[in-house]
Amino acid sequence: MTAKKRDGDDVLVGDIGGEFALIKRLTESQQITDPDVIIGVGDDCAVIRKDDDTYLLVTADMMVEDDHFSHKWYTPEQIGGKLVESNVSDIVSMGGAPRHGIISMSLPAQTTLSFVDRLYEGIYASARRHGLSIIGGDTTRGDRLVLNLTLIGEVKCAFLRTRAMAQEGDLICVTGALGKSMGGLRMLMSGIEGDRSGHLEPRARTRAEAHAIAAHAHAMIDVSDGLASEVAHICEQSNTGAVICRDRIPLAPAAVTAAEALHESAYDYALYGGEDFELAFTMPEREIDALRAVFGDFSIVGRVTARSGGTTLDIDGKREPLRGGFDHFM
Repeated sequence: MTAKKRDGDDVLVGDIGGEFALIKRLTESQQITDPDVIIGVGDDCAVIRKDDDTYLLVTADMMVEDDHFSHKWYTPEQIGGKLVESNVSDIVSMGGAPRHGIISMSLPAQTTLSFVDRLYEGIYASARRHGLSIIGGDTTRGDRLVLNLTLIGEVKCAFLRTRAMAQEGDLICVTGALGKSMGGLRMLMSGIEGDRSGHLEPRARTRAEAHAIAAHAHAMIDVSDGLASEVAHICEQSNTGAVICRDRIPLAPAAVTAAEALHESAYDYALYGGEDFELAFTMPEREIDALRAVFGDFSIVGRVTARSGGTTLDIDGKREPLRGGFDHFM
């Protein structure tokens, strides 16, 4: 007896509109009835009520060999560090503090004990930096190295910041400088000398920095898929539009070095490259001076507008639609 053909049997996951279209397909029919689930799918973390004053934040991030890292360029310590930093970035982007992590690994049969020891040296070094504990996990064998970290954090209810909190008229800001990860990657791929640490050894913002921002900001998100993608997520969830001024985007030296050598655009690295793990946030203009008094490493790059205006990029006074950022299936 032949099995009945199902809808989607001949459709590849990459043909339905990318990573976020796939997530929507997988989750849109689910009805969450647990009143303690404050936010499910759709933000950097799931949010679960712990008590009257505190929420739990839960996130998971996966890294796959030859997709998120290459043994040609990364040391085992750098792979472990990147795994932790990418997850911590999700927790702090919602105003929280990371607490406990659970790691699952798929290891090729030829993996040496020395490699795993060094991998965990990187994991533990990053965990110490952020004050979190690795408390469990699972290990199996596979054809490629695959790592997954599930991270649990906490945030006081008053300091929770989500993608859905932007308000029309807010300024759009970003911490640090952007394009350092893509700049480093392009250097590695092209054999260009320069500072590649933004790609090989990314650093998430700390809980203290996130807390300082959350006290003054409305919406917040981490820059993991490029500034363009993150602004689009905020606008979608907040039912707003936005305009980003390209010339105000702070560019990392690595982005400038690589782009000049390869005749590419450092602004494209910042907008569409991803894995910078900085924080993008919106805030009322009246709060700018108060934030600068306690945390000054940020730039104003745009403004939240009415939804009818869409998400646009201003280049020398001319506006064009803001393209999407990195997508695993596009």
